Amino acid sequence: MSINLKKVPNTPGVYKFFNNHEIIYIGKAKDLKKRVTSYFGKSYKDRKTSQIKFLTDKIETFTTKNEVEALLLEQMLIKENKPKFNILLRDDKTYPYIYFSLDHEFPGVYSKRTKNAVDKKYYGPFVSSEAVKKSIKEIQKIFKVRNCSDNTFANRTRPCIEFQMKRCSAPCVQKINKVDYFEDITSAKSFLSSSDTKTVQRLTSDIEKAVSVLDFEKAAEIRDRLKRLNILKEEQSVVTLANDIDIFSVSSEMSYLGVSIIVVRNGKIRGTKTHLIKQAHYNSLDDVYQSAVFNFYDNQLDIPKKILCAYVLEDKTILEDMFQAKHKKRVKIIHSPSKSIRPIFNLCKLNAMQVIKNHISKEDKYTFALNELSNYLGIKDIKKIEGYDVSHISGDNAVASCVVYSKTGALKNNYRLFNIPNKLSGNDIGSLEHVIERRLKYYDDPKTKPDLILIDGGKSQLKFVKQVIDKTEHENLEVISIVKGAKRVRATETIIGKSGVLELDKHSKAFLLLQEIRDESHRFAIQAQRKKKRNKITKSQLDEIKGVGNVLKQRLLKKFKSVAKLKLTSKEDLMTVYGINEKIAKEIKKNLHDNKFN
Repeated sequence: MSINLKKVPNTPGVYKFFNNHEIIYIGKAKDLKKRVTSYFGKSYKDRKTSQIKFLTDKIETFTTKNEVEALLLEQMLIKENKPKFNILLRDDKTYPYIYFSLDHEFPGVYSKRTKNAVDKKYYGPFVSSEAVKKSIKEIQKIFKVRNCSDNTFANRTRPCIEFQMKRCSAPCVQKINKVDYFEDITSAKSFLSSSDTKTVQRLTSDIEKAVSVLDFEKAAEIRDRLKRLNILKEEQSVVTLANDIDIFSVSSEMSYLGVSIIVVRNGKIRGTKTHLIKQAHYNSLDDVYQSAVFNFYDNQLDIPKKILCAYVLEDKTILEDMFQAKHKKRVKIIHSPSKSIRPIFNLCKLNAMQVIKNHISKEDKYTFALNELSNYLGIKDIKKIEGYDVSHISGDNAVASCVVYSKTGALKNNYRLFNIPNKLSGNDIGSLEHVIERRLKYYDDPKTKPDLILIDGGKSQLKFVKQVIDKTEHENLEVISIVKGAKRVRATETIIGKSGVLELDKHSKAFLLLQEIRDESHRFAIQAQRKKKRNKITKSQLDEIKGVGNVLKQRLLKKFKSVAKLKLTSKEDLMTVYGINEKIAKEIKKNLHDNKFN
């Protein structure tokens, strides 16, 4: 490799490292020559830098006016090219908001992802969709705001199950007037914006009014809503004195980076986000923080005036100028938390460290267990285990599962399912033989072949599986079985190998790992078996209905989840599914043995 470093300028800019015409790393620098040259000196000793140095066969540089321009260009190029050695923190999705359909006479509340949440219909952004769903559920419980589609709303003739569960006031069938419903909408919006005082005052006043006219049932209902609101305020108002602020923390250990972000709006934690970056390469923590901050705000408009970083950046003005240039907003980067935010600041730092510890402890757990098992079995090095189980109900819908574990835990992408022929249904030994025979065909690939096979069964299953393997060139492959204990009590299982019962310590990591693999193979098989049965039932019942093709069948099952729930569904609810008219709805009810039309 011949790289001419003399041509690299002493200016701010961006550099790209290539290997065989592929970009492997993109970086920025205040002084391009100084930074690029440092990769090829003797000062760097970390493995990632050595790899980059070894693989690079071409360098390109781009000069910029300043570091801010370099940061913007760097992040754009990383987004486009996704080099293998760069830290990739980007979430290409827009952030979710809570959305009120205020253009409707009875507005609903929904979750919506958007880049243009600039009006009073939107509240957010939230870090995760789960946080949005939770907030909407709470709003429904307290304020009874509808969450149905406008089409469903327009076609209702009676209250739905949300009304029965006291999560909607049923404006669709005039169970509440427009004035009272709009007050609930206003209260819900006030709650989200943290101006809860007016809502509490209104609910208190409503209780007094209900009592004055001796409507004690209504007073009790409003009291419960007020109680729920106060509980929720207590739960969410973790940082009551802090307003809008986002907190960033980065932790480094071994070759891993843990990134934690906490979003606080109106004194409430709106959500948290963590990233684990494996085998990370970075020049400084400044680079990591800059990348984390840049990418977090790339797809959202709700940027606070203050951002707290749990690290004193060498030059925080780069980020502050970036916000001005990219978002036209003035943002102050701070490093010292106030008294009100300190508990959340400490929580953010803890989360950043914990995301690494969780990963490392997981790897350590399985590595130790596999090493322990290797010693028990006298196998030099167990790197991969396959676990098998067969599931059926009275011999029907039989399936077999294959789960795969390594030193990093379950390799779910490598899981496999096998349909068992009808002639073997109910024959566990024959089913296992059938599955192993099929699986052995793939063991010619060293990447596929395991070091150990675990089957759920006794001596008979183990004997016949071993006979199948011994007929192939894989006769040295170790096979063991796990036998359920008396009354299926945990920690009473027996492990059987080629020489008989293995005396494993019931509290050892190795024994617990075998338990986990057995449980996971059983879960995976049961799940597949139930799905197979459900699909069979569904097909037999829905496919015979006139006017219901595959598309309508999928729509029905997507909305109502199962045939059992379809049987309980009214004609009106069926007609809310696109493509279902009254005639088809009646036909569905008739074929599902329910002729009660409403």
